[in-house]
Amino acid sequence: MTILIDQPEFGVEAGFDKVDNVEKGMVLDGGFMVPQTNSFGHTFRDYHVESERQQGVENFYRTNHINQTYDFVKRMREEYGKLNKVGMSIWECCELLNDVVDESDPDLDEPQIEHLLQTAEAIRKDYPDEDWLHLAGLVHDLGKVLLHPSFGGLPQWAVVGDTYPVGCAFDKTIVHHKYFEENPDFYNSAYNTKYGVYSDGCGLNNVMMSWGHDDYMYLVAKENNTTLPPAALFIIRYHSFYALHRSEAYKHLMSEEDVENLKWLQIFNKYDLYSKSKVRIDVEKVKPYYLSLIEKYFPAKLRW
Repeated sequence: MTILIDQPEFGVEAGFDKVDNVEKGMVLDGGFMVPQTNSFGHTFRDYHVESERQQGVENFYRTNHINQTYDFVKRMREEYGKLNKVGMSIWECCELLNDVVDESDPDLDEPQIEHLLQTAEAIRKDYPDEDWLHLAGLVHDLGKVLLHPSFGGLPQWAVVGDTYPVGCAFDKTIVHHKYFEENPDFYNSAYNTKYGVYSDGCGLNNVMMSWGHDDYMYLVAKENNTTLPPAALFIIRYHSFYALHRSEAYKHLMSEEDVENLKWLQIFNKYDLYSKSKVRIDVEKVKPYYLSLIEKYFPAKLRW
């Protein structure tokens, strides 16, 4: 069976129900095989199944939801938007992730460099002519270097996990929503309505998202004048925004441009999620290809 996702409809992840009930041998548009289960033998993104990582993941989201306030995000964007921490290349940043494991991820406990290459290579098989999309797969999680001491060693709750808008009501589709009741913004009348500080169709570019690796890598790419297309920057910035691209929440804040870019994000998300596995990529074999893409779309050294 093949899932056709070349032209997904807005607001519906093409083939989503089919992927949720994935059949053995199912593929995405060609070469990439969708696995039946994650690395622990469970359904992907199941935050309630009892597993060796379930309790740790839930504890992570409790801390995340309590601390991600509008004021906190504003401070983080101002501080890290200065891009004065480190000067290094994209590939050097990839190598820094060798020691990083995402505590919010119920599907994988491999170092992040493995996930980056798995995502990029899966996309490359099915979209061989979209090299910008391959590179988006490689760099989308690089913001997780915020966990590294060179970047201040931020706690996991301020770096990884699903993202969501702050400054308006927390949608009930957000994973472990109940813990928002311990967030002070939950009771703030300026922030706890459908629109909060925003307006209908204002555009996601004008919405503050919970702070983490997505928004940080977007700032790094944009301020270092990457030549990646807008769809790639949208993918980098919102790939963890599952409440939108999986549950259709917050679409009242989207602009027409957001609607178009979301189509590419919905394509990308399949590979980001379902490429996670214990199968290792031969780094040295694929490295020359990705170095050529980095040279094409990024400066030799970036400000981080």
